[in-house]
Amino acid sequence: MSEPRRLRIRVAVPDDDEGLALLDRLAWSRLHAVMPRPQPPYPPFFSDRHAPEDCLVAEVGDRLAGCLRLGFPTPVEANRHVLQVQGLAVAQEARGRGVGRALVRAAVDEARRRGARRLTLRVLAHNTPARGLYEAEGFVVEGVLPEEFLLDGHYVDDVLMGRFL
Repeated sequence: MSEPRRLRIRVAVPDDDEGLALLDRLAWSRLHAVMPRPQPPYPPFFSDRHAPEDCLVAEVGDRLAGCLRLGFPTPVEANRHVLQVQGLAVAQEARGRGVGRALVRAAVDEARRRGARRLTLRVLAHNTPARGLYEAEGFVVEGVLPEEFLLDGHYVDDVLMGRFL
């Protein structure tokens, strides 16, 4: 019997743009998305706001299994000691296999490597799978923005979570 394909986490490269854009579109769900479902023409995955070096990629064998974007929560220099998870996507076929957990752990390591003191994120209150993952990885609820989003006719709280590094 052959060895199962290993999960590998790496920093994205410009050539990942098309594959990550497709992964992001396929992973779209109202469970986590506040923007409408993407429609053509699709924008590139990388932009001025999110460069390849700000994205961690999960691969199983030669297939993209997930990605996580890191960024600064504000453009203010006094806030540069904080990094923020600004997107996490896992391919449908890779869910429940530790890909999201591996990406979150890699983000913690990368934030430390970059000298951050804290790592934060925002998650919709009804996204219990993501909240459970984040809590299991040391994130705590630091605030709630009640009814911050109106999604499909329902108000949804935005939960602010963070952890010290």
